[in-house]
Amino acid sequence: HIRSTHIYTHVQNIYTYTLHTYIHTCTKHIHIYAPHIYIHMYKTHTQTFAAYTMQTRGSIPLYWSQRPTLKYKPSPKIAKGVNHLQGLQKHFDDQIYHYGQQVVVNLIDQKGSEKSLGESFQSYVSRFANCLICYDAFDFHKECSKMRWDRLSMLINRLSPKQDEFGCFMVDDKGVVSSLQQGVFRTNCIDCLDRTNVVQSMLAHRILEIQLQKLGVLAAGDKLEAKKEFEGIFKNVWADNGDACSAQYTGTGALKTDFTRTGKRTTAGKLRDGYNSLARYYFNNFVDGFRQDAIDLFLGNYEVDRWEGITVPSPFHNQKNWKITMLPLIVLIAFSMLFITLIIPSTNASLQLGYILFWAVIVLTTVFFILRSGEEFTNSPKLVHTGEKKQIQH
Repeated sequence: HIRSTHIYTHVQNIYTYTLHTYIHTCTKHIHIYAPHIYIHMYKTHTQTFAAYTMQTRGSIPLYWSQRPTLKYKPSPKIAKGVNHLQGLQKHFDDQIYHYGQQVVVNLIDQKGSEKSLGESFQSYVSRFANCLICYDAFDFHKECSKMRWDRLSMLINRLSPKQDEFGCFMVDDKGVVSSLQQGVFRTNCIDCLDRTNVVQSMLAHRILEIQLQKLGVLAAGDKLEAKKEFEGIFKNVWADNGDACSAQYTGTGALKTDFTRTGKRTTAGKLRDGYNSLARYYFNNFVDGFRQDAIDLFLGNYEVDRWEGITVPSPFHNQKNWKITMLPLIVLIAFSMLFITLIIPSTNASLQLGYILFWAVIVLTTVFFILRSGEEFTNSPKLVHTGEKKQIQH
């Protein structure tokens, strides 16, 4: 299943990430291979164990969309006239069938534009009233604001009893299963990328520590942090995982990977996040419409008419809109004049101030009209979804 940054048609999907730990009860030599983690230890006599833990990540299973409008964070829109409860029920019935009990970890904002979506999600989970689903909301941005990333430990401490209850899958080289995983954590934010990867990496870190203690690699009470080299490899594996998911979805690396790699936020990490955020804004508003068209064509969401572009109008035929051409040009000219007026001294201060105010008003007024008609300036998909797929879903 493929999703692009434009979420016009959402194919229900769950990104599944696994953590494999293979222990050969031998010497103390450890190997790590991404994207899964394999630990090999060698001794004179070899007995092999495999420990396996699964987490899932996936979009909020309601029908919603988030269309580019030139705003930095477009408001999510919940679809009307559709059966959200039925869609959510189908989704969780499938997840429970495959993975057992679900702990839903919702990391979106509990205020602002994301608030209504989070409240709807919680409401429908409550209405579903399935005893195999536990819902835990954690406002990541609020709790970790002002660099208070240590507060993530509150969430992990809340989830740890369930993680202990779920356990992990363990089997030896003879195929004898010693334990089974009883449930999974299903983590989401808006795009299931940056915030989700941070929390999943922390849950993976904790369960890996438990696995290594059970297998005798770590003594009871020992911490993974004490194994500096291994700890660094583990964190980099998860940060690389986040970058790989983000590159497919947004065209840039993940945000907040400095915390995943080092355990703390850094100035360089914040600068890198700023660059990636600007790149995402550009791709989302001016590039991804074409990518969405390619995905729709590839998945068969759009059927090409054999006479398209000949006797049938092509959906790529652009109707010229004067606003798209003129308003950016006016902004460019007005901003240039404002800049020139500011840097060139004048003997008449009152006249110069008047020119500055005039050009500033022109710039602000034009920008206002551009933002007001934001969707007309974005690179929106041009193909029309067929049949039941015409409905915008997320």
